[in-house]
Amino acid sequence: MKIADVKGFLVHPPPSKRGWSISKHLLFVKVETDEGIEGWGEAFTLKDRERNIHQNITNLSRYLVGSNPFRIKDFTHWACNRFSEGRGALELFCAVSGIEQALWDIVGKRLNTPVYNLLGGPCRDKIRVYANGWTSGAKTSEEMARRAVEVVNLGFDAIKFYPFQNNGPERAIVENVRSVREAVGPDITILIDVWRGADPPKAIRVARMLEELDIFWYEEPVPSENLDALAEVRRSINVPVVTGECLYTKFDFREVLEKRAADILNPDVASCGGILELKEISAMAEPYYVSVSPHNYNSTTVALAATIQASAVIPNFLMTEYFVSFTDIGNTISLNPPKVEKGYIRLPTTPGLGLDMNEAALEDYPFQEFPRRTW
Repeated sequence: MKIADVKGFLVHPPPSKRGWSISKHLLFVKVETDEGIEGWGEAFTLKDRERNIHQNITNLSRYLVGSNPFRIKDFTHWACNRFSEGRGALELFCAVSGIEQALWDIVGKRLNTPVYNLLGGPCRDKIRVYANGWTSGAKTSEEMARRAVEVVNLGFDAIKFYPFQNNGPERAIVENVRSVREAVGPDITILIDVWRGADPPKAIRVARMLEELDIFWYEEPVPSENLDALAEVRRSINVPVVTGECLYTKFDFREVLEKRAADILNPDVASCGGILELKEISAMAEPYYVSVSPHNYNSTTVALAATIQASAVIPNFLMTEYFVSFTDIGNTISLNPPKVEKGYIRLPTTPGLGLDMNEAALEDYPFQEFPRRTW
């Protein structure tokens, strides 16, 4: 079997039917083989950088055509080291991650088994997920609380949101969280994303104020590039600290573990290097007693399916992310996207990543620029 072609599809998602705003494009990768077996992957994107990621997929494709799709590790090691000359950036790692997932999809289909069976076999039969993407545009604590109830009524028992938005005063931040907690009750898991604030003392003060509200985690209280500051925050509060969505490959995560800078890692399968890299990062975290909760600011189709395959084989897995704002388009562009039932997604039993894409539907959402952001 040989790789015959590699294609990228940039998709512009329509607004959510529930009014949850979307300001992100989706980028899918299709790898075709000379035996007719096709694999799908998804690359992480950021606004105004998605075309660069797409170009990286094109650049890498000329080296892939004619090669053996089973040589997954050989490809990723070469791409992240030799091709990048050791200076890889977000655009490259996202492209590599999308292609890598598609190669696993091909291998699983060729061997007629889910990818998780090729990675050691599952440690669990279902994957816990938490809901994100439901607070975009919410301007008041009352609106956050109303939306939180709406998401819980969809069947989620864990929800993440951003109470620090607009860099508001500390009392307003706490009030945002208190309103959500009172609205959803004591049995719902609440996750807080500080979103890489640059004020460690403020992050520490707010975390201490939030302790009484039973917060499950405190994500990226400071940027991950300053691991000493992150470790300082972690030592100063009693809420588990999360980091990792802006880190790529095992090499970026090594120092996080050595400095004991986080309790939970959240690498993204669509940017960290792919399925196998996510598994290897998780294995590194095991002897440090650090849990893994994969980030997934991607669609509810391919990247989520790839995350499920990897999460199934990770002993120290905690939960993963589900962006509810992408559910509508996910149900359109995939024939059988993962379904959430009472806060969990059951492992698929079909070969490869376990889903089929509707390629024709992708053409209904062509790339178009979002409005230019202002400072």
